Amino acid sequence: MDRQRGDPQFDSAHITQDDPAGKLSTKIQSVQEDVKRELETAINRFKRNIKSTRPTKKLSERWLGPFPILKKVSTHAYHLKLQYQRKSIHPVLHISLLEPVKTSTIPNQHQERPPPIIIEEEEEWEVSQILYSKLKREKLWYVVEWKGFSQDSERSTWEPTENLNNCPELIKDFHSLYPDKPEPNSSKS
Repeated sequence: MDRQRGDPQFDSAHITQDDPAGKLSTKIQSVQEDVKRELETAINRFKRNIKSTRPTKKLSERWLGPFPILKKVSTHAYHLKLQYQRKSIHPVLHISLLEPVKTSTIPNQHQERPPPIIIEEEEEWEVSQILYSKLKREKLWYVVEWKGFSQDSERSTWEPTENLNNCPELIKDFHSLYPDKPEPNSSKS
């Protein structure tokens, strides 16, 4: 019996023969699209390729961030909004260096505090907002709320003006909202 095209058994054999490769290709494309969609909508963190303060590479943080996406540059690159512009980190990154942040589904779970940012060989954390100011022993102090700290005991601390050199805009915003609070020029230091 000679089988020809148009014969249902002949056609179904060809469909099943080509089907595994087609399914795999379709599956890979759908996974890639899902990852790209997640990257476009999620806040990302990226693989840390910079010097760590940890004693060994094995103990250093695997990811840096999270950082919001500013725009999609190409099919495989994204422009992130970095906290501080550094020469060692370019803001446009390939998707192989990015990972979507997975938020915890467990209520009241303690979130790890973010790793410090190294600026001029010193550790620094990002300030969320300034809440209060006062003069103490002729020195100006601010209550600072830190970004990424979840526990109340770590979220806000008293800091002297010298520790807030990298956030002059937040200080200015605080004093424009609360003009009656002590300002840097009112201290005698």
